[in-house]
Amino acid sequence: MVDRVILYRAPTTVADVDGIADWLTDRIDAAVTVRDRFLEVHRTDDLPEQFAEARVPSPYERETGNTMLGTIRYEERALENPDREGGVLYDGVQIQRALNAALPADERGLETLHVPVLDRAIGTWGEHDGRWHKRVTVLGQPALVSVPGLYEAPAKPEAYYKEKQRHALLSGDAPPREILENQVEGDFLIADDPRTTDALKGYVLQAFHYLETGETFCDRASCRLFNAHRQAELFDAQLREPAFCSEHARLYEGSTGSAST
Repeated sequence: MVDRVILYRAPTTVADVDGIADWLTDRIDAAVTVRDRFLEVHRTDDLPEQFAEARVPSPYERETGNTMLGTIRYEERALENPDREGGVLYDGVQIQRALNAALPADERGLETLHVPVLDRAIGTWGEHDGRWHKRVTVLGQPALVSVPGLYEAPAKPEAYYKEKQRHALLSGDAPPREILENQVEGDFLIADDPRTTDALKGYVLQAFHYLETGETFCDRASCRLFNAHRQAELFDAQLREPAFCSEHARLYEGSTGSAST
């Protein structure tokens, strides 16, 4: 049984981890606390090389890792100055193992769930189609929650990718966010979206639910425990009423059942 949940801030993102902790406190029977960035609180000398080993060099190659000295130096700088990190995909399972090993021995048991909210993009290998898939979460201990994954993992409307490509061909760079939002119909999140915190609440709850019950995701698309594969599904699950299906509402409705409070 999980009796303590420790969330870790992601200061380079717009995610309000303290707000997520308050929301979670209203819904679970466990103590919820917040610490600063996981990679700062539990820094080890091995982490730069472990991150280098977890790099995904190609979306279609299973093998990971680039441990050349320059890459390790990059990872050292990224740990010191997280604002400089970006554009790299990491094997989420390898990162999870590395962060588990960095935990203090007396906090590694399953009665204490650690949830690092990360500013890194993480993925898992798809055996069914032979390619890497970006993820919002990797459940387990610790449970990883990726803020970039929230924007990048669930598929956006097809028109988004077409407009992005068209703009890149004309101007040579990615279109500003407001252009995409104005010209592409449909619901989707873009980097630094003000709805980030509300959307992440359900993913953090999924991490608790998995460790507490052994169940992964809900199969009802209108529940915060649903594993959305498309941005439109993410909106239905995380940002609209009802917050939970009838089964999980009994567990997690809390004092406020709203999807966004």
